[in-house]
Amino acid sequence: MSRADNIFIDNCREILTKGVWDKDYPVRPRWADGTPAHTIKAFGLVNRYNLAEEFPVLTLRRTYYKNAVDELLWIWQKKSNRVADLKSRIWDAWERPDGTIGKAYGYQLGVVHHYPEGDFDQVDKLLYDLVHTPHSRRLMTNMYNHADLHDMALYPCAYSMTFNVTGNKLNAILNQRSQDMLTANNWNVVQYAVLVHMLAQVTGLEVGEFVHVIADAHIYDRHVDMVRELLDREPRPAPVLRLNPAVTDFYDFTVDDVALEGYAPHEFNHKIPVAE
Repeated sequence: MSRADNIFIDNCREILTKGVWDKDYPVRPRWADGTPAHTIKAFGLVNRYNLAEEFPVLTLRRTYYKNAVDELLWIWQKKSNRVADLKSRIWDAWERPDGTIGKAYGYQLGVVHHYPEGDFDQVDKLLYDLVHTPHSRRLMTNMYNHADLHDMALYPCAYSMTFNVTGNKLNAILNQRSQDMLTANNWNVVQYAVLVHMLAQVTGLEVGEFVHVIADAHIYDRHVDMVRELLDREPRPAPVLRLNPAVTDFYDFTVDDVALEGYAPHEFNHKIPVAE
């Protein structure tokens, strides 16, 4: 059965049984009707996924992995902050009058910096290092730039990646300051698991472990019943990730180069409200 399902179930049970509610405190997020969006949370969850053994997508409910990959490529490949460059409409609520989300996410990865090896943005520097110095302990990216936070429509949630090559295996750690477990947990896991697979393919490496570190893992008050419904379900077998083997340049990947073979998740017909 899917290991990602079991991890999700364990995380949510820990939050619901041992977590702390913020109902006694003022909170920033609001529901569409203006009601404060309160959460129950756990601090410091660390989840490990062995990508060589299984692709970590939920079967308890469908993760729309094509849209997740579209957003991943919007950030990491296009390095865009323009909402119109994204096929899904998931950033509409944060779109500014100029059509962007400010200096957030892809904008940060696209800023060029000077290094001894030359001028690179963060993604190009990572690709260069994975080829030329794969066993470096400096393989990192970071989108949480304090100098630009004032000009971001939303502070980055999944904000930094640390890569590490052990032998010939590419491992990665995703650091996330905040995680809406029902709406976005597996969305982010799928995105960055796909990223590790893509980077490994174009640099001649094999996939290893993906580690997800979540500082504030929370379930919103209006999501609790839906989460409990998922916890009563039986996980199904994990699908197999298929990347187009002909792609050798990271910037040539498209959403159509990614497929999950044998993905048969449970039906989930609820409309999940999103707090803003």
